[in-house]
This record gives sequence, C-alpha cells and structure tokens, in this order.
Amino acid sequence: MKKFFAICLLLLLFFGFGFKHKSTKLVSAVISDDEYQLYQLIMSYRQSKKLPKIPLSKSLTYVSQVHCKDLVLNKPDQGQGCNAHSWSDKGRWSACCYTPDHAKAGCMWDKPRELTNYEGDGFEIAVGSSSDEFKDFVVTPEFALESWKKSKNHNNVIINLDVWKEVKWNAIGVGIYKGIATVWFGKLPDKEGAPERIKKQ
Repeated sequence: MKKFFAICLLLLLFFGFGFKHKSTKLVSAVISDDEYQLYQLIMSYRQSKKLPKIPLSKSLTYVSQVHCKDLVLNKPDQGQGCNAHSWSDKGRWSACCYTPDHAKAGCMWDKPRELTNYEGDGFEIAVGSSSDEFKDFVVTPEFALESWKKSKNHNNVIINLDVWKEVKWNAIGVGIYKGIATVWFGKLPDKEGAPERIKKQ
C-alpha cells in the first residue's frame, strides 16, 4: 500500500511540475467594414502582381487593432526617436520605443505571441501619427494602401520583394482606428481562423 501511494505521489509531482503549462489566451476580433475594405484592396494589389491571397487572421487582426488604439490613446510613437511600431507601457505587453534602425525588432516580432495564441513572428506595416497635429485626421483604406505603395520598404512587405521575396505570408491582420492603420503579416497559418465580420445593415 505504501508503495502504491509513493507511485501516486511521484505521478502527481511529475504531471504537476514536470510540464510547463501553456496558458490559452481568449482572443476576440471583429473586423470593421473599413478594415475589410483595406484587406480587399491589399489582396487586389497582390493579385495584380500575380501573388496569392493571404488568409485573414483573427489573432493578427486582434494585434493590429490593439496596436492602433495604443498608438492613438497612449502615443508611444511620440517619444524621442520612436516611430509607429512603438508600444506604450499601458497594457499587458512589453513596451518599447521602436527606432528606424530596427534595434527593437523583437518587440514587433513577439507581439502576436504576447497577446494571442499565434505561435509565429509578426511583421507590421503602419501609417499615420498620434500627434495632436493630426488629431482630426481619419485614415481611409485607400489612403493607407496608397501611402504604403509609395514607400519602398512597406511596399516590399506587401508584394514580397527584396528580402521578402522568398517569404510566403499565410496570415494577415488589419486594424484601423482614427488616424492610424496597421497591417500585420505572419508566416504561419492562424489556428484561430478568421475574425468575425459584421456588415453594416
């Protein structure tokens, strides 16, 4: 009997402490009409370059939407030398001042894992500013895409040029909030599927 209880105790310790429990994050994302339009515009642009459609990602859309709101409400991009890939210290994520030299690239790559169950890296393009100078500006899907098309580095991400030539995007998330728009790309498919879409009546 003592031997039986000893074995049970060992099993309890093994299963209780032998594995690191991976917590599952509850993520909810609803894509707006403007966000869905931006997604369609990007897909049409890619199609014109004979590139495949990228599946919409619930997880990456959530990250995109959260980041847009963080930028507008908390203004991490207004720190000295910081750009729109920056994150504030006002949420359940790692904060960073993202600089043009990409020294804090990990801050971007890790965000899908920090906020969702998505296991891959995230790669973001963003447009807009949280500066009070533009507080009344509302970004449109057309403005966002045209801005990115005019920027070589952003355009390269969208249509897989230069260092992105051999990369296959298997997930994409879209966010728009007031004067900020962001799009997140991922190499891995999103096991959570696509975000919910509510059409205007």
